[in-house]
Amino acid sequence: MSLKTITENPKLSLVQIINMSIGFFGIQFGWDLQRANMGRIYENLGANPDQVPLLFLAAPLTGLLVQPVIGYLSDRTWHPKWGRRRPYFMIGAIVSSVALVFMPHSSALWMAAGLLWILDVAGNVAMEPFRAFVTDKLPDAQVNRGFIMQSMMIGLGGSIASALPWLMNNVFHLTNTAHQGHIPENVKFSFYAGAFFFLASVLYTVFTTKEYPPTAAELELKAQENHKGFAAGAKDIWSSLLNMPKRMQIVSLVQFFTWPGLFLMWFYYTTAVAVNVFGGKDASDPVYAHGADFGSLTLAYYSVVTFLFALVLPKIADRLGRKTTHALCLLCGAMGLISVAWVHDKNMLYLCMTGVGIAWASILSMPYAMLSGCLPKHKIGIYMGIFNFFIVLPEIMASLGFGWLMREVLHNDRLLAVQIGGGLMIVAAVICYVFVKEEKNQLKP
Repeated sequence: MSLKTITENPKLSLVQIINMSIGFFGIQFGWDLQRANMGRIYENLGANPDQVPLLFLAAPLTGLLVQPVIGYLSDRTWHPKWGRRRPYFMIGAIVSSVALVFMPHSSALWMAAGLLWILDVAGNVAMEPFRAFVTDKLPDAQVNRGFIMQSMMIGLGGSIASALPWLMNNVFHLTNTAHQGHIPENVKFSFYAGAFFFLASVLYTVFTTKEYPPTAAELELKAQENHKGFAAGAKDIWSSLLNMPKRMQIVSLVQFFTWPGLFLMWFYYTTAVAVNVFGGKDASDPVYAHGADFGSLTLAYYSVVTFLFALVLPKIADRLGRKTTHALCLLCGAMGLISVAWVHDKNMLYLCMTGVGIAWASILSMPYAMLSGCLPKHKIGIYMGIFNFFIVLPEIMASLGFGWLMREVLHNDRLLAVQIGGGLMIVAAVICYVFVKEEKNQLKP
């Protein structure tokens, strides 16, 4: 049974939807800051390109366990003052912000990898309940607006976070190079800013948004379920995994092929720009540093595209249907990644990232919208956690296997790795268009 009230939720105003979504701005600020800079930090600390995927491994392994557990727990949590989902937002934000402050002070690879692990675990604790938060708060007629608003906040947060190293260097004149074993000043202060925005925006949502309390009958059911213990919870999660609705199985497969393309971009795009487009040699080379900063700036640009495209995405999905819209957006992202290899003028990277920004707007909303109506209401948190398995599993596979592929097959060609990511997005687009079945009432968001 659900802790959610059985009556239809009242419609919320635009301001209320913005308030409940602002926390996602901070969460994405933290994600994009580490995605755009961790490969660079690792190489500054002496990692070879083939070592980078393995250094990302601990975080997704932990996320594989954290996401469904947090979903399960948040479904069954209720505090008279803090509500159901908000305690997880706040705890995750506090721990993530501390990790962001310490990250640029890493003196060794193991320290940076450990802090990334803490950051990803805490980030998942904060982020996982946010997807269920939309369903908790909004009536069915506004659910898609809630997910699109989250996409806009993600785009806005990601654009600022990715641009920060460039801004710190070009506006505040902080150095962007450092000796081997040290982190450049522009990256350091970017992480400090990230810690502030992460915590401040999540706390804003926590203090401006209330949650609907459960009924007396639901509170009694919650008390009964709490006595069943952890084993019953693990059994419930496992049973839910084995009995995923058919549509969720197919959309999960789409996610499984989509996200490796994103991970390979986050692993290698910034350093690929520094080496392949700008001709930099290593992390101590000013040309390399300038190229890495510019690569981060173009990542910021794709987040701006995401923010703007999210404004028109509902109308496109209304006309074409969700699966067709998502498939076309994934193809745009694939062409953006593949075409990076054809760039000779650095400014052409903005065109490449336009395609990625279009794809990212859809990735953040359409898969969740396609699940609308096929998930049991009383297990939304669990199923959102399970759905994220198919984001985490590809990252684990990439972390375990792609280092060997980079070293033995691709000869540490970062640019080719980015292109392979584009190829996987094409596979995802085909699966989405051919196999996802939409009901008539789902052709409109």
